[in-house]
Parts: sequence; C-alpha cells; structure tokens
Amino acid sequence: MIMKNIAFVFPGQGAQYVGMAREFYELSEYKHFFEEANERLGYDLSNIMFDGPEDELKKTHNTQPAILLHSVVAYSYFKDHIDIIPAFTAGHSLGEFSALVAAGSLDWLDALYLVHKRGDFMIEASRGVPFKMAAILGLDAEIIIDFCKMSSGVVIAANFNTPVQTVISGESKAVIEVMNKCTEAGARRVVELVVGGAFHSPLIYKSFEWLNEEMKKCNFSDAVIPVISNYAAQPEKHKNEIIDNLAQQIISPVQWVRSVEYMCENGIDTFIEFGPGRVVSGMIKAINSDTNRYTINTLEDAEKVITAFKNL
Repeated sequence: MIMKNIAFVFPGQGAQYVGMAREFYELSEYKHFFEEANERLGYDLSNIMFDGPEDELKKTHNTQPAILLHSVVAYSYFKDHIDIIPAFTAGHSLGEFSALVAAGSLDWLDALYLVHKRGDFMIEASRGVPFKMAAILGLDAEIIIDFCKMSSGVVIAANFNTPVQTVISGESKAVIEVMNKCTEAGARRVVELVVGGAFHSPLIYKSFEWLNEEMKKCNFSDAVIPVISNYAAQPEKHKNEIIDNLAQQIISPVQWVRSVEYMCENGIDTFIEFGPGRVVSGMIKAINSDTNRYTINTLEDAEKVITAFKNL
C-alpha cells in the first residue's frame, strides 16, 4: 500500500547505545541478520552492540555498521508485519545508506560493509591534521556560514540539523575561531564534539576517493522509492547519481533541514524513524512541529506503530 504522505527515515552516528537491537536478535527469525553481519565484517559486531564496552561501540568503524544493522532489522520487522510503501526514504549522514536499503537500491550486507569501511576512511583521512567539530545551538545558520567564510583556515558548516542547530567541522584553529565568534554573537550553546575526524569537510577528501573505490565493488540498483540525498536535498532513483551523492556526502554538508523541508513541501506529514534512539524524529520536530513522528527503536515500539497504522 503506497502512502503518499509518509516517509521512512533513518538515524546517523550518535544514536548508538549499549544493548541496541538485542530484542530483535532474540527473535529466532531475525537472528540471521546479526550472524550474517558478523560474518561479512569478520568480527563479532553484535557482541559489541549488546555488551559494549561503550568506548568500543563509539569507535566510528563500529558505530556506523551497528546503527545500520539496528535500522535494517527494525525496518525489516515492520515491513514483515504491515504493507506500507512510503513516498520517500531519507537518512541522516550514514543513515542514507539505510535509506537506500529500504528503497531497494543497495543490498543490506553491501551497505553494512560500506559504512564500516566509510567509518575507517573518515578516521584515517583525518590523521596528521589537527581537527575539531562543534555544535552551535541557537544561532541562525547563515550567520555561522558567514563566520566560516571569514575564518583564517578551513572550516565549514557541516551539518544543518535544525534551523537552530548547526555543526561546524574543520581545522582546529579555524573551528575554535568560529566557536568564539558564535559565542560572541549570542549562540545559546557552543559545544565541542568528541569525534574521530573532521567529518563532512574537505579535510577528509581522501575518504571521498577511497569510498568511491569501495563502492565499485558493490552492486547498486535504481531505487524503487525515491531517496532524498543529504548532499543535494533532492530525491534520486538512478543508481549512478546515488553513488555520486554518497561520495560527495562524505566531504560535504549534511543538508537535513532542506531535506525535511523538501519532503514536507511535497506532501509528507508523517515520518517513521527506524533504528536506535529518536534523534532524527527530534530534529524533524524542530524543523516542522506540525508533522506526525513515530520511532521504531525497540520491539515494543514496532508493535505500537504497527497497531496504530493497522487501526487507521
């Protein structure tokens, strides 16, 4: 059943937590996802997801496949119990890979492999360059963009999460310079982030090249459902453009505000988030509070959402 007012959305890095997805693993018909993931990656990812330690789960090359695996399993459970086809899929940063799985463009094991490698690449490309990332809250994005342009070094607005939450990324000195300017300009909060690289910035250009090479090893298809690209904030179904968008995304700003606004302007009033936490739903609420938002993190969440839609 095609639902023209619904979009499926998927979280990015930062949504992970120790114990994630364990309830789905305990269902015999979904255990194979975890076993196949461990085999594809060559190590026990599921054990890190369930038991940590947290420091190990936070490592980017573990975080990214863990979030994708949780998202895919939650989505698969939902799909197996109710027939809803959304108008769009979309994901925040690495969540775009999960969105491509749901849209039929990429096999989930290939997506898992790619985000694992992507995590490695993002860290490796940052080695040898002093970097920082920081979240700026309570300041208009255009002001932050101007501060970045006036900086003495490389720094960009890397994540447009909500109208009043923007993340900057780049060289340490330049990021600190912009952080100070944002504080002086009246930002509500300026928070340095604990990260392993200057994500979504030109500083990690090597990761763009490396990811491009890895994607050549995987089979992409045209998407059955339009996927909103983080890079262009526009829908895409053609596999060549999808691959280009994924490569560009790793070194370019995540245009989440524009992505959500595009979907809302094109008939979407209901979002279902699949995966750990409810970060994406929170951002969507901040962008457009008139939307309906559902999250499927746990098995209990899934049952509630399935029941709600069956009763419509």
